[in-house]
Amino acid sequence: MADPVYNEIKQEFQLERMIFFSDAVFAIAITLLIIELKVPEIFRPITEDKLLDSLDLLIPRFIGFIVSFFLIGLYWTIHHSIFGYVIKYNTRLLWINLLFLFGIVLMPFSTSFFSEYFLELKKTPVVIYTINICYLGLMNYFLWRYITSPKHLLTEKLPAHLRTYRSFRAIIVPVIFICMLTLYLFSPQYAIFIPPLIPLIMYLISIIYKRKYKDQPLRKSGN
Repeated sequence: MADPVYNEIKQEFQLERMIFFSDAVFAIAITLLIIELKVPEIFRPITEDKLLDSLDLLIPRFIGFIVSFFLIGLYWTIHHSIFGYVIKYNTRLLWINLLFLFGIVLMPFSTSFFSEYFLELKKTPVVIYTINICYLGLMNYFLWRYITSPKHLLTEKLPAHLRTYRSFRAIIVPVIFICMLTLYLFSPQYAIFIPPLIPLIMYLISIIYKRKYKDQPLRKSGN
């Protein structure tokens, strides 16, 4: 007969392995972002004007890096928060988490492609970047819904309204980027100002829900 204590320890160990692997994927993806920002080569004689011109050429890459850095960081904090509710895992959760991480490892490529041609007013890079973000948002949604589904018994004492709140938050980023893509097709010069609105929108949503459920916790209850 299997020892229940041993099974619980083994379950916790395997769950920690999945979380550590996920953290490593996030860290590598963020590291790969900065690799694209290479110091420009300048032919001699080197002048201040040449240096400034070379930095001007890097501005789109810096913009792409900053946006993607904070997006990956945002999804890491969300992933960290999600797995704070998990008490056990199963094979399906492993695969859903792996599919979510697939979107993370695509970010350095889609960011580089997006940054390189964003100011050239080409549609394809923006479409690919938006697809990447939408995929991440949907997989984040599915991951959260699967983990918090009562029939899977992967969490304990999770308020029902919190499940709804986090599900709604999961689709906000994809919706914002779809709005950006739509605006880009008509007024690309203004589309770049939409992604920075994400933190403000997230903050406003949290304020609304905290007021609505002011007497109920928006965080995990004690086990």
